Amino acid sequence: MAIKLFLTDLDGTLLPTGNVVSPKNIKAVQDMVKAGIIVTIATGRMYQSALPIAKSLDVDVPIITYNGALIKSVGGDIYHNATIKPELVTDIINFCKNQNWHLQVYNDDTLYYPEHNDYAADYENAVKVKGIAVDWNGLFEHIDNVPKLLTITDDAQESSERITLIKDKFGDKVSAFQSNPNYVEITLPEVSKAAALMILANSFGIKNEETMAIGDSYNDLPMLKAAGKSVAMGNAVDEIKKSCDYVTGNCIDDGFAQAVYNYVL
Repeated sequence: MAIKLFLTDLDGTLLPTGNVVSPKNIKAVQDMVKAGIIVTIATGRMYQSALPIAKSLDVDVPIITYNGALIKSVGGDIYHNATIKPELVTDIINFCKNQNWHLQVYNDDTLYYPEHNDYAADYENAVKVKGIAVDWNGLFEHIDNVPKLLTITDDAQESSERITLIKDKFGDKVSAFQSNPNYVEITLPEVSKAAALMILANSFGIKNEETMAIGDSYNDLPMLKAAGKSVAMGNAVDEIKKSCDYVTGNCIDDGFAQAVYNYVL
């Protein structure tokens, strides 16, 4: 059955780093749109970070941001918006403060953190967004309209340990997961790229078997499993590759474009 909805992760999939999509990958997206396929970006990034990338594709695609909490098109149409209750955001901030963790709060698509340290600087450089240092007390002034929080660690082992601590503290009130070895994302339990896929498919009247997703990381796994067909990047971890229908080339070799022409068009 022909693919009508195509979801792509950003970092490690559509682009290696930063905000620059290769000409081959841009053409692949545009060729899908010309063929009548709805293409959507699915990322853990903020909307303001993903928007320049979406604009560089020169098509008005929906953007799944904050790992599915906000779905908003390049043109500004909102398909979905799920935010954490302010009192729960407050509890999470207090918990992370007591643990002495670096924490980032996303409020009204603006990035806030207690101090501008190496963690914040590395993150800003990776996603090309500037945050605002407000100290710990200042974070409590930005607890409304928060789709996610992010704590940054030194390695995958520390990330895993933090996830356990967060789950022990908050139970099923939140979802805590790794989006890369050093990032622990905190969202509502119902938020995921997989749920966002279903929301968009229902919005456009598309059957599940008419959907395809491509990604490389653990936070892509629910989306890849939920899609009718799935593609793992060549640079993906083995668990991702084993879970997908197809495996394409590496990100730096335009594996995204290879997947589009081999499995979609």
